[in-house]
Amino acid sequence: MDSYLSNQAALSFPPTRSRRQRGGRSGFVLPAMRKVQYRPMVMVARAGQNSYWPGSSLNAPLKPRTSQGRFLIRLLLNKRHLFHYAAADELRLLADNREAALARMSLSSGSDEASLHRRIAQLMERYCKTAVQDIMYMLILYKYSEIGVSLAPKLSRCIHNGRLETWPKKDLELESIHSCDALELIKEHVNAVIGLRANSCLKEKTQIQKLHLTKVYVASILCGYFLKSASLRHQLECSLPDLHGSGYVNGPILVSTKEHLRHYITGFDPETMQRCAKPRTVEARSLIKKQCLALFGMEDSDETILTSYLSLKRLVLEAVAFGTFLWDTELYVDGAYKLNENAEEQENRSI
Repeated sequence: MDSYLSNQAALSFPPTRSRRQRGGRSGFVLPAMRKVQYRPMVMVARAGQNSYWPGSSLNAPLKPRTSQGRFLIRLLLNKRHLFHYAAADELRLLADNREAALARMSLSSGSDEASLHRRIAQLMERYCKTAVQDIMYMLILYKYSEIGVSLAPKLSRCIHNGRLETWPKKDLELESIHSCDALELIKEHVNAVIGLRANSCLKEKTQIQKLHLTKVYVASILCGYFLKSASLRHQLECSLPDLHGSGYVNGPILVSTKEHLRHYITGFDPETMQRCAKPRTVEARSLIKKQCLALFGMEDSDETILTSYLSLKRLVLEAVAFGTFLWDTELYVDGAYKLNENAEEQENRSI
């Protein structure tokens, strides 16, 4: 039986452990001081700043900046079976630390220590935001590793003899996470953004400006994010009881339960389209920016890159998968550690 969502698209994250109830004015725990049962391990691979390990998650362009991220990437490489349990614990600890800092700030209101605890809470919020993004990135890397794909390293590492080459291509693996309906739309997106014509060969050489390639990568991440959101809405509505014969009312639109995803999306009103197409949280949006900055660098130049349609397709499919995994990860993390909604989302909810 065909399914609108492939089984591989769903995250296999275990639920986070229940938070412990804290009494009194217990303080927060600094990352360097806490004890976690997973930490003792032997590193089997070490990489310096310029090291390159084929097929390894160490090649991902964005490097963790916090102890949580560095800890999880070691687990991903060496103790994979403990990865999700550790990630859940890290999220819970971050949430507890943030709540403790806010509680102290509230309790000290009006006292001589009020400004001190307010500053501590601000610093803790800033640190937690960075740490939770590191955790989200590690969870995304885990999803890539499940299908045997590693993220392309920094663009400079992919250029050889003046030509950009991404290898291995892994197209089938990157396409396997999508439903048939979504994959049809993704293939159209790929051909459109890389300029592949009907009579073109994938191995054919082409040129693209670096700035344009960056924009294509970002647009492809948002494409994957949008299609995952839209696909789940579609699946949910198709699973509802048939209320009006061949379909049911979705606002002003009558939706057929046999409708394809393409036709379903065309029925979106502007508000729904915008809600599905943009990252819901500040952390997810920031992670997209960090990934693109790490991959392409800071220069907004008109540098022209010589490459092939095959390499461009690999990058675009990777970006679409990143958006898909980001949607899953954002939902999972938000259940354990409350993420910050974007201003547009907060405004929509207030209406």
